[in-house]
Amino acid sequence: MFWKPSPELIISTPALVGAGGDDVNFVQEFGIEDTSFREFRAVLGRKHKVRISFVSFKYDAKTTIQRTIVFQGRTFNIGVPASTDITWDLWNFGYEWDFVSRERGFLGAIVDVKYNKIKASIDSPALTSTASVETTAPVPTFGVIGRGYVAPMVTLTAEFTGLNLTRDEFEAKFFDFDFYGTVLLGRNVSVQAGYRSVVVEYLVDDDRGDLKMKGPYVGWVLRF
Repeated sequence: MFWKPSPELIISTPALVGAGGDDVNFVQEFGIEDTSFREFRAVLGRKHKVRISFVSFKYDAKTTIQRTIVFQGRTFNIGVPASTDITWDLWNFGYEWDFVSRERGFLGAIVDVKYNKIKASIDSPALTSTASVETTAPVPTFGVIGRGYVAPMVTLTAEFTGLNLTRDEFEAKFFDFDFYGTVLLGRNVSVQAGYRSVVVEYLVDDDRGDLKMKGPYVGWVLRF
């Protein structure tokens, strides 16, 4: 799939303090623009399915700092040139059971783990080393999926998985909604287009993040 989401990337750490708040909105501060990414998906099985997917969001941008930011103990003053690199690797490992399966569609339940690895850094000629933070947040989610044929060669599918978890110093909220249509071009090849929304909020070892990816995608489907 080729996915072009509109990002929201807000990250906070114990050593990060910005004027007027503790959060840094990387999209606003650095003018990050929408970018297309490749997502790979694999589904193995019929009524009982193993699901695997992977997408890596990567952004880099340069700006002139418009407000004083202290990131990982390093101060970026107004007027200082700075650059950022952000990588968010999102893996999904899941199991799907289609408890209702008919010729014209199915309804199923999903159990999976969303494995998130987030890296964010800010660099400037005024620094001797890059200020960076790295967080890993595996989140188990549960949900449902449904598919139906609206025409002999056209299907519509909607799926939703999510979880809101709070445990000691670990908090995670993950909501993933995906709606797409598939047009069968033959027995083994299809074209697919849809809209996906991923919302993640986490607190891991005092590192906090509020990440959102929402937007359309298109791609090819191969069946064997």
